[in-house]
Amino acid sequence: MALSRLNTEQYAAATSKSAQNLIIASAGTGKTSTIVGRIAYLLNNEVKPEEILLLTFTNKAAAEMVERVAEFFGKNVAAKIDAGTFHAVSYRWLKKFDKRVVLKQQRELKTLFRSVYEKRNFMRIEAETTPYGGNHLYDLYSFYQNTELDNNFEDWIKEKYDEHAIFALIYADIVDEFESLKKEYGFVNFNDLLLNFREICKSKNLGYKEVLVDEYQDTNALQGTLIDAMQPPSLFCVGDYDQSIYAFNGADIGIIGTYTQKFPQAKVHTLTKNYRSSRPILSLATRVIEHNERIYPKQLEVTRDFAAQAPKLLAYEELFDQYHAIAAKIRDTQTPHEEIAVIFRNNSSADGIEVGLRELDIPCKRKGGTSFFDAREVKAVLDLYTLLVNESDMMAFIHIFEFARGIGSAMAKELYIALKNVGNGSMFFGLYAPDESIKNPFEKRKLNSQLGLFDEFAELGAVGKYVKLGFEAKFMKNPVLKHPKLTKESATFLHNFYLLYRDLKGIKQPRTIVRKIASSTFCAYIAESLATKRATLKDGSVDEKHKTEALSRIRRKMLLLEELAKPYNEHERFLNAMILGSSDLTQGEGVNLLSVHASKGLEYKEVYVIDLMDGRFPNRKLMQRGGSLDEERRLFYVAVTRAKDVLYLSYAKYDKIKKQNFVPSQFLYESGLVPKDEAYRKMVLSAMDKEEE
Repeated sequence: MALSRLNTEQYAAATSKSAQNLIIASAGTGKTSTIVGRIAYLLNNEVKPEEILLLTFTNKAAAEMVERVAEFFGKNVAAKIDAGTFHAVSYRWLKKFDKRVVLKQQRELKTLFRSVYEKRNFMRIEAETTPYGGNHLYDLYSFYQNTELDNNFEDWIKEKYDEHAIFALIYADIVDEFESLKKEYGFVNFNDLLLNFREICKSKNLGYKEVLVDEYQDTNALQGTLIDAMQPPSLFCVGDYDQSIYAFNGADIGIIGTYTQKFPQAKVHTLTKNYRSSRPILSLATRVIEHNERIYPKQLEVTRDFAAQAPKLLAYEELFDQYHAIAAKIRDTQTPHEEIAVIFRNNSSADGIEVGLRELDIPCKRKGGTSFFDAREVKAVLDLYTLLVNESDMMAFIHIFEFARGIGSAMAKELYIALKNVGNGSMFFGLYAPDESIKNPFEKRKLNSQLGLFDEFAELGAVGKYVKLGFEAKFMKNPVLKHPKLTKESATFLHNFYLLYRDLKGIKQPRTIVRKIASSTFCAYIAESLATKRATLKDGSVDEKHKTEALSRIRRKMLLLEELAKPYNEHERFLNAMILGSSDLTQGEGVNLLSVHASKGLEYKEVYVIDLMDGRFPNRKLMQRGGSLDEERRLFYVAVTRAKDVLYLSYAKYDKIKKQNFVPSQFLYESGLVPKDEAYRKMVLSAMDKEEE
């Protein structure tokens, strides 16, 4: 059984009778086995599977644990366990209470947010500070939701960013209007899932007898309050404070650090046996991480005791010499490519090593780059498909119309609302059977100079200017064509949109829908626009060869999307698989190029941690923007403990492009690979001065 496979420490944790348990599980100590063992213990002690909630940070992790439970108890039992990410579990519960809830991706709601933001005119407000852009303000608001428990958004801005206090009222009004629109259309984002589910938890008993939380060190304040709201009779939290690396996303190491203060009767279990890394690798990682404050005492033991290779330092005179040399080492190694990882702190580092590998025809896949589902052309097709299934999805409309030259998110929203106005609540009725008696379908803008709202709506235009464009007579009568900012090009875009959806009417097969969208004049415009943008050089000229290649890649993506649609016979199932499941799909093979954050939870036989120069890793710029040396050190610890057998740490002394000299990373000194000298002393003193500032 699952429990019989555990070591003494894991078994003690899995069978604990305490109501609150904290398991400190360092890298490679078998936390997954312990969690599976705990679930087995609960099932053996008459806890029903549906009374168990397992919260993880990826759906993949949840699926793997449930699969392992199924090995011992069967698929029928394992399938009843409520397992998934905080967001997935919250979404399931919200759907039970309100079927009209529509989960929107961050990029989509950011577009909606910008449509509200763009109605404000900050230029008329005299201030020395430049106001935040729409995208940055959205990110700030999202961070606020994850971390702030007391202040409202306006007060939070004033407290955290006092130089923006003059704009705080406008920022807050943008947020209020944004939230009203979301509520009107039933949109929720990932933060809303947790906030709304938390309210359900406060008023209802969900029936869980135990809640298990994986990667507990990465929980943020919002997730912490959600767990509190559940008030589970038994709580089992597994994590490692040395691997808390998501502060930028609101993760609060204080949550795991104060567990025993919050639950004085809690039992703390420490897993000390490492089953992953060799003794020399683990020793190096420990030497560095011990410079951080020890929240809970622990001393790791090596179980793979063999004559292992010591971690090697690779020093190069120049930055690109480093990338080419590492690519050559990978070419000459006997380790299979899939068992090799190159781990980087900054994206610019990944670009260099990727070029080096490609030059030697070494296949590689990069986690953190643009995936198939992140490509704008793929998103556009899925947005068009979404609108066909749900015409109330204003976000899909806005996102599509941002491709039209001269139509931003604010104007796109105006067109959508206008189409609904002339269609008596239906956007498609507004497109194909508009009420022509409505002379002005556009919403009257409210005026409030204090909130940055100014009336800039000129006199309505006339449709006569479109006569020579060959539009259908029926389309020409649409009152929305009177929008004063609608140009001939943007009107043509709207006409092609009109023709596309007329062509899609009544089609049942997802594959046919995708093919018709991809082959349409409307989609051709989008492809042309994207390919031109991708082939435009710095001097503004277009590289025609590059453009042809870009168009070819777009066509290949369309064919792949059509293939993905093949197994589906229902629109909803296809869209759910593409939109909700896309983040778990990966492509490619070969050497793994990973950011430190993307490498978390993975392991490889041979690992290269590159660009270990002070300033790059640790990243001093990010430290000055709210990060810390402790977090950078935890990132280093995560990176090196991905290695099982072979570890290379590399740095360069000079960047010939930027004409910049480098000194080795502080972590190379702390690891003992570089002797401490005057340069190290100056570096540490400089870092201390900056932290005090």
